[in-house]
Amino acid sequence: MEITKSARWGRSGRWRAGLAVAGVVAMGAASLLGPGTTAEAMGAAGGDVRSRLQRDADAVRDTGATGLTVLARDAAGSETQARSGTASLKDGGRVPFDAYYRIGSDTKTFTAVAALQLVGEGTLRLDDTVEQWLPGVVAGNGNDGSRITLRNLLQHTSGLANYTDIAFEDPAELTPERFHAQRFRSQTPEEQVAAAMERAPGWLPDADDPGAETQWAYSNTNYVLLGMVIEKATGNPWAQEVHDRIIEPLGLRRTLIPDTSPYVPMPTATAYTQFPGRDDLTDTTLAVGGGADGGIISTTRDMNTFLRALMGGRLLPPEQLQQMRTTVPAPGYAADGRTRYGLGLAWRPAEGCGSGIWYHGGTSFGTASETAVTPDGRVSAAAAVFTTRFGDEKRFLEQAEAAVRLLDRAVCGDRKRG
Repeated sequence: MEITKSARWGRSGRWRAGLAVAGVVAMGAASLLGPGTTAEAMGAAGGDVRSRLQRDADAVRDTGATGLTVLARDAAGSETQARSGTASLKDGGRVPFDAYYRIGSDTKTFTAVAALQLVGEGTLRLDDTVEQWLPGVVAGNGNDGSRITLRNLLQHTSGLANYTDIAFEDPAELTPERFHAQRFRSQTPEEQVAAAMERAPGWLPDADDPGAETQWAYSNTNYVLLGMVIEKATGNPWAQEVHDRIIEPLGLRRTLIPDTSPYVPMPTATAYTQFPGRDDLTDTTLAVGGGADGGIISTTRDMNTFLRALMGGRLLPPEQLQQMRTTVPAPGYAADGRTRYGLGLAWRPAEGCGSGIWYHGGTSFGTASETAVTPDGRVSAAAAVFTTRFGDEKRFLEQAEAAVRLLDRAVCGDRKRG
């Protein structure tokens, strides 16, 4: 189950707490985390790198995150890991270095790669319209699939309503009780798109008006539609195409697409959510996730491998990788207003990285996935933070900012660049 970065609410770290939920799920700071929470770092890189990564991980914990794990990899291939906090407020224990976690909207980068591979093979074209592939699906209330291209879907320039915003227009409906009542329920992609079609689009793309083509608003509906297009074009489920094109070739043996299963494999840590109007944390580990917009489970090591392969040119031909990295301004995606969005990938400036870093990020119930990779794919980092606080925007933003600092410093610090 994935929490979105909506135009209305924004997104964590990308900086404002989103309250919309796909598929329809306070403790104090470190001193309250209980036994088994001693922070520790390990890795093949130098001690200075390890201790800095540990300090930055502890800083995320100190914002109120119950637990996190992070892995960074330098240009020589050396790995450095850190973890902080506790795996469980009830049972204690350390967060596993190799913990599985829901990557949320980081899934969109996988979906975009699969779609762009099909573009490179000539099966799809970025200028194809949604109507060509899914006749009659995007229609009604001013929606017009003949005006929306696959590029618009990939880049969030479609203007389509975000189906997850509709589920919880009233944040007061986001409660532990509703989460528990619905955590085993799922929607089909068709149902999700139909929900979005109940609303008028924010705008209609206009190929004759370049300004209209650069209007931007994050919408999970875009990637649900891309999953449907991939299935229509190949005759295979979206999940099979992602597995056969990315997961298996890269040997991502700890990356999986659970579909309607609500379970996260072990080892993992408990995912906690603070709901609006509540001070306590609710265990939200068990929940059905999303699909092409946010349904993958992975690990920090596999996420590093994926990002490095992508930016290193192993997954896409040069033309498609260039298209992926062609960006437009993405207002609301980050606090500084300088983040730009490509095709399933975002860019942000980062101190120490002159050309900035590439990332996406994803927030699910109780889990925030954070990533960063240099443009050449040689230095990368990925983290899983097992707490989300939709009931306390201030602490939500503090945690998000600390997590982004953790990743930026891991990638843009004085790490060996080979």
